[in-house]
Amino acid sequence: MSLVTVFKVSLTFIERKVFHEIGLQVEPGNRIGLVGPNGSGKTTLLRLIMGEISPDSGEVRVAKGIRVRYLPQDVQESLSGHLLQSVLDSVPGIVQLKNELINVEKSLRVADHEEKQLRLSKRLAEIHQQLNHSESEFPNHDAEKILLGLGFDTSDFERPVSALSGGFRMRAALASRLFQKPDLLLLDEPTNHLDIPSVRWLEQFLHAFKGAMILVSHDRDFLNRQIRRIISFEPEGMRSYSGNYDFYLKAREEETKGLEAKARHQEQKVKEAEKFIERFRSKASKARQAQSKIKLVKKMDMVQTRRKEKIIRFSFPEVSRSGRDVVSFEGMSKGFGQGPLYRDVNLTVRRGEKIAIIGPNGCGKTTLLRMVAGEMEQDEGKISLGYGVSIGYFAQHHSEMLMPQKTVIDEVYQVVPHETVGFVRNVCSAFLFSGEDVDKVIGVLSGGERARVSLAKLLVKPGNMMVMDEPTNHLDISSSETLIDALEKYNGTLLFVSHNQSFINRLATKIWDIRGREIIEYPGNLDEYYDHLERIKVRQDTIEKNSKSVPQKGLTKNHDSAPKESGQSRNRKAQKREQAEKRRLIHDTLKPILTELEDLEQRIAGLESTQKEIEKMLADPEIFRDKDRSVPLLNEYSHVRKELDQLLSDWEKCQGELESTKKGLGV
Repeated sequence: MSLVTVFKVSLTFIERKVFHEIGLQVEPGNRIGLVGPNGSGKTTLLRLIMGEISPDSGEVRVAKGIRVRYLPQDVQESLSGHLLQSVLDSVPGIVQLKNELINVEKSLRVADHEEKQLRLSKRLAEIHQQLNHSESEFPNHDAEKILLGLGFDTSDFERPVSALSGGFRMRAALASRLFQKPDLLLLDEPTNHLDIPSVRWLEQFLHAFKGAMILVSHDRDFLNRQIRRIISFEPEGMRSYSGNYDFYLKAREEETKGLEAKARHQEQKVKEAEKFIERFRSKASKARQAQSKIKLVKKMDMVQTRRKEKIIRFSFPEVSRSGRDVVSFEGMSKGFGQGPLYRDVNLTVRRGEKIAIIGPNGCGKTTLLRMVAGEMEQDEGKISLGYGVSIGYFAQHHSEMLMPQKTVIDEVYQVVPHETVGFVRNVCSAFLFSGEDVDKVIGVLSGGERARVSLAKLLVKPGNMMVMDEPTNHLDISSSETLIDALEKYNGTLLFVSHNQSFINRLATKIWDIRGREIIEYPGNLDEYYDHLERIKVRQDTIEKNSKSVPQKGLTKNHDSAPKESGQSRNRKAQKREQAEKRRLIHDTLKPILTELEDLEQRIAGLESTQKEIEKMLADPEIFRDKDRSVPLLNEYSHVRKELDQLLSDWEKCQGELESTKKGLGV
C-alpha cells in the first residue's frame, strides 16, 4: 500500500509553472532525497503532501490513518510550556485526552446518579487505558534521549520553550517530530540549526528509523548515507533515480553523454540528407530519392539535448602571499556571564591551512571567528595577525545586515568602488544575478539569494585569510558543491565553522574541537578525527577490560620497576593483538557485503540501460503493427522491470545489512 500518491499534479505560482503533471508514489520504508536548485519545487512538494497548499490540477492522496510529520526549514508554530513536557504532549491527541481526564474526574466528583457515575467511571477507565497505551508507545525516556542527542542538557528539560533561542526552538520542533514515530517523515534541511555532534547523532537516529522519509539536504555526505532513491527537479521536469546522490550524479552524466552522442549522430544524418537533396534535387533520375530524403528529414523526431540549468560558477582569484604564521593565539581566554568558553589557548594558524572549528552550540565557535575578524575582543592574552594578512569575513549575520533598500549591484559595488561596473556585473552573474536581477532590492530577496550576495561581496575582495561562519546555509546542494570546489583551489588560508560534513571532509586539513573549555587540535578532516576518537575509545575500553581481567599482584620492594615494565609490555602486546584482530574481523565481515553491493549496483545499472533502450523502441507506434516483434519486446520489458524491482529490493536489504553490521562492529 502506498503511503502517498501524487497523481498528475500541476502547479503555477505567479505565472511560473512549478510542476506539470508530476507523479510520485511513496511506499513504506522508502528513503527519498529531493535535489534541485533553490526555487525548483522541493519545499513546495513537501507542502503539497502535507496539504498546506493545493495543486491547480491533479491529486495528492495520503493513505488513511498514516502519521505524516513535517519539519520545514523555518518552523512557524512554537511548542508551548516546558521543553520536555512540550515534546511529550506533541503526540497527536494526548493533550485532548489529558483535558478530558480532568473534566471526567470533575464530573464524577459531583455526579449524584448511579447511572451517570457508572457511565463516567467507564469512560475514566477507557481514558486511563488509552493514556497507559500511549505512555508505553511513547515513553518519557525516549523523549529525553532525543533531546540529549540534539544538544540539550537535562537542566533544559524544565525550561520554557519560549525562553530558547531560535536555533534551539528548531531543535525542539525536530525532537517532537522524531518522538512521534511517524509513518512518513518529511525533513527540509534538518541539519541547518545543528552542530556537528548533533548532526552525527541525528544520522544514527535516522538509520534506525523504521518509517519512510523524504529528505532535503545540502550536505552531500549526510544525503548519501541516508537515502536510497533520488527525486531530482531538472530543467526537463521531475525525474526519479535509484541509489544515493553519488549514484544519481553518475547516472545523470551517462544519460547526458548518451543524449549528446545521439544528437551528434542525428545531426550528421540530417547534414548528409541535406547535401544529397541539394545535389540531386534538380536531376530527374534522382528527384524521387531526393523527395524521399526531404520527407525523412521532416518526419525525423529531433533528439533534444538537456538544457543546462543555472548554477553558481566562480573561482577565487589568486591572493597575495602572507607570512608563514597567519594568526597566533597566546594565552587567549574568553567568556561571558555564564563562565569561560576557553582558557589559556595557545595555537597558531599557518599559511595555506584550512581549519574547521567544531563543537556543540554555545561552545564559542562563532565567538572565536569574530575575535579573529576583529569584531570582538578577547578577555585575556593576545590574538595576533601575521605579516601581510588581509581578512575576508563571511558571517551568518552579515546576510541580515545587507541594506534592504539597496540593489544587488550596489551592495557588491560598494566593496570595490575602484572597479568597473562591468567587472561587478560579471561577479553578480556568477552568483546567478544577471540582467535585471542585479537591480532587485535586497529587501525582496530570499534567504538563499541574500547568502549569494554576501558570497559575491567576499569574492570581489577575498583577502588571503578567509574566515567563514556557516557559508553553506541557504545554499542548495549544487551551490554548496561549487563553493567547496572554489575553496579547494583557493590559495589562501581558511578558518571556518560548518555543520556540513561534506564541506568539512573535503576542505579541512586540521580540526579544532572546542570541548571542556579548551581547543583540541587534530591534523586531518572530520572523518579522520572521529575515527581517531573511536580508536582512543576502543583502546581505553581494552585497557579497562584487561585491567579487570588481570589480577593485581603485590610488588616486593626490591623489584618495583621490573614487574611494572613487564606488565605494561604485556598490556601493549595485548592491545595490538586485539586491534589487529578487530581490523581483521571488520574486513572479513564487511568484504562479502560490499562485494555483493557492488555486484548489485552494476547489474541495476545494466538493467536500467536495457529498460531505457526497450522504452525507446516501444515509443515507436510502427512496432505494434508487427506482433512478432512487439509481443516478445513487451515480454522482455516486463521481465526486465520485475528483475529490476527485485534487484532494487535486494540492494536496499544489502545496504541495511551493511549499516547494521557496521553499527554492530562499532565502525
